[in-house]
Amino acid sequence: MSTLILYNTLSRSKELFRPLHEDYVGLYTCGPTVYNYAHIGNLRTYIFEDTLKRVLLFNNFRLKHVMNITDVGHLTGDRDMGEDKMEKGAAREGKTAWDIAEFYTRAFQKDIDQLNILPPDVWCKATDTIPDQVALIRTLEEKGYTYQTGDGIYFDTSRVENYAKLSNQNLDALQEGARVEKNPAKRNPTDFALWKFSPEDAKRQMEWDSPWGKGFPGWHIECSAMSMMFLDDHLDIHCGGTDHIDVHHTNEIAQSEAATGKKFFNFWMHGAFLNIAGGKKMAKSVDNFLTLDATFTQNGINPLVYRFAACLTHYRKPMEFSDESLEAARNGLAHLQNQVRSLMDPQKGEGKILPDFRLRFMEAINDDLNMPRAMAIVQETLKADLDEADRLATVLDFDRVLALDLDLVGKEERLPKEVFKLIEERRKARTEKDWKASDRLRDEIQALGYTVQDAKDKMKVFKK
Repeated sequence: MSTLILYNTLSRSKELFRPLHEDYVGLYTCGPTVYNYAHIGNLRTYIFEDTLKRVLLFNNFRLKHVMNITDVGHLTGDRDMGEDKMEKGAAREGKTAWDIAEFYTRAFQKDIDQLNILPPDVWCKATDTIPDQVALIRTLEEKGYTYQTGDGIYFDTSRVENYAKLSNQNLDALQEGARVEKNPAKRNPTDFALWKFSPEDAKRQMEWDSPWGKGFPGWHIECSAMSMMFLDDHLDIHCGGTDHIDVHHTNEIAQSEAATGKKFFNFWMHGAFLNIAGGKKMAKSVDNFLTLDATFTQNGINPLVYRFAACLTHYRKPMEFSDESLEAARNGLAHLQNQVRSLMDPQKGEGKILPDFRLRFMEAINDDLNMPRAMAIVQETLKADLDEADRLATVLDFDRVLALDLDLVGKEERLPKEVFKLIEERRKARTEKDWKASDRLRDEIQALGYTVQDAKDKMKVFKK
C-alpha cells in the first residue's frame, strides 16, 4: 500500500501524513467571502482542496471537512484598512449586506456543484459564530495579547515567538506602506485587528455588541474560532490559496496558539494562483476576473472542462488560462470521454480493477497530489493491451479522485444554453424549496429531449 506524502507549507517540505487520531482526519478549508461571484482562480483552489479530500477518502481515511462562509464584513485590505467588502457589495447592487451574502453563498454553492466539488460536512457562517469569536478574543485579552486603539482591539504580534514561521518573512524588512497600509495607532506593522469598532458617525449594516463596544470581528479571528469549534482536537489539515500564507494564515496561527498554548494545525497546504495569459494574476480588486458561469456555462461548455484542465497542472504551480488552454482542455476532456465510451459494452459485463495500475495511480496521487502524473497513468491504463471491461472498471475507480463524471459518458452530453438556463432556474427553485416551480422546470427540460435525475443534493441532466 502506498503511503500519503503531502507538502507542508509550515516545514516547507514533503512529509508523511498521519492524522492526529487514528484514521480520522479533520480538514478545514477557507471558504469564500460572499460579496461577489467566485472567479475561476478562486475555484482552482477549491478544486485542489476537493482533490485532497478525494485522495484522503481514496486512502480510506474517515473525514470531517469544515468550510467557513465569510458573510461578515471585513475590510478589503489584509491589514484591516480600506472598504468593507460586504458594504461595498451592497452599495454596488442596491441591496442589504445580508441579501448580498445570501445570494453569493448560493452562487458559490452552485459553482462547486457544477465542478463536482464535494460539499463540506459543515458549512459555518461567520455571522452565526460571533459569540464564539468574542469569547476567543476575551481569552487573548486575559492572556495579555491584546491592546486597544481608537478603532479596535488589536493582537500584539511582538508577544509571539516566531510569528513568521509559516511565511518565513523577514519582518525587519517589512515596512508599512505599499501593500501594508499605514495605521499609526498600531504598535507593530504586523499587528492585526481582532475587533473593529463601528464608526461613531454612521451605522453599519453588520455590527454586534461586545465587551469593548459595538463593532464587528476581524477577518482572521473567525477561522480560528470556527476551526476549533467544529474540529476540536482534530486539527490535521488547513488549506487555502498561497495569498493566505503571509497574513491570514500567519495570523490564525499566532492568535490560536496564543489562546490555547498548543500547536494549531499540523499541516498547512496552499494552492497556487491562476494567471490570465501573460502572467497577470486574476483578482476581483482590479475587476479582471472570470466567472464559471460567464466563461463556461453561458458558452455551452461543460464546467468539468475546467476541472480537467486543473488536473494537468500541479496544485503548487501557477496555472495559465487562455482561450487556447481552454480549447485544449475542452478537446482533452472530449478525447478522454471518447476513450471511455469505446470501452463501454454492456454485453461484456462488469470488469475487475487492475491492481498494478491502481497501485501506480495511488503512488501518483499520494505523492503530494501529483495529478499530472496520475492523468498520464489514466492514459496508460486506457491504452493497455488488456481486457476492455477491466480497463473501464479501473478508470472509473480512478474517477473517484478525478471527479470527471466518466461513469456518465454516453449519457451526459454538452447541453445547449437554453437547457443550462432552465437547469439554473430549477437549482434555484430547489434551493428555495419551490417545488411547484421545480416540477414545471423539470417538465420544460424534459420536453427539450433531456432526462432529469435528482439525488439528495445534486441534479444530473443528460440527453434521452
